[in-house]
Amino acid sequence: MVREVFVESALNKHEKRDEWFLDDYSLNPYRLCEFNCIYCYIRGSGYGVNMGKEIAVKINVPTLLEKELGKLVKKGGYGFIALGSSTEPWMYLEEKYEVTRKCLKVIFKFGFPVHCLTKSNLILRDLDLLKEIDEKVTLPSDLRGRLNRKALVTFSLSTLDEGVASIFEPNAPKPRDRLKALTKMVEEGLYAGVAFIPTLPFISDDGLEEMIKEAKEYQARYVFVGALTLYGLGKKLYYKALNRYFPELLPKYERLFKGFSQPSREYQRKLELKAKKLCEKYGIKYMIL
Repeated sequence: MVREVFVESALNKHEKRDEWFLDDYSLNPYRLCEFNCIYCYIRGSGYGVNMGKEIAVKINVPTLLEKELGKLVKKGGYGFIALGSSTEPWMYLEEKYEVTRKCLKVIFKFGFPVHCLTKSNLILRDLDLLKEIDEKVTLPSDLRGRLNRKALVTFSLSTLDEGVASIFEPNAPKPRDRLKALTKMVEEGLYAGVAFIPTLPFISDDGLEEMIKEAKEYQARYVFVGALTLYGLGKKLYYKALNRYFPELLPKYERLFKGFSQPSREYQRKLELKAKKLCEKYGIKYMIL
């Protein structure tokens, strides 16, 4: 079921800029997501078993965004806006509602940079607006000289294996369709990369070299790598999927997570070190800055 809702605010202001994605604000035009990824951290917040059946379209977000950005401009509050920190901005419903596209028009009007986080090749529809933003808007003063791009596009993947993706990302576009969209973005002059977040322990993390190699082949300009987060209902659902498709891995997960929401610090340290070495090997930037 899809609900059309009216909300009280559009932007979320961060206490400080995100070190990875560089956003000062986040914007989510929808609530929950059609892609229904099993590993999504939002599930742990108690949003139900099937997120795809409880989606809300925030109908008035473009109008609210115009008011909020107008106030920020007067204060000189320029900063990166992340589109899609807790939902998919270019899910299938976006073809009908175009809420995300309307938001991009407002973002361009007020001259803010944007970082688009997506699993969807529908983002190609908005190439025209993203190119305008990249060419004409304002960077935060403290990023000038460190970054010369104002529209960033990061495609999220947890695996390149379509069989694995069909289990953990059941309704999302196929991994290589995302990579092809990334190539198109780069060919059109945009700064685009890949977030292998989350890598799935004992499922996709062993294939990290092939993942980074392919990211390079598809012309990704940068790569993020991050560990899986599991808690609450989300952890139960993920373990249920493991029990069905990879039962031999359950004991390994229990040892790796040890009752916590993330893998051990040692695992995360080794994952990051491996990612950095592989990025160096294949000549691709690790993270944006």
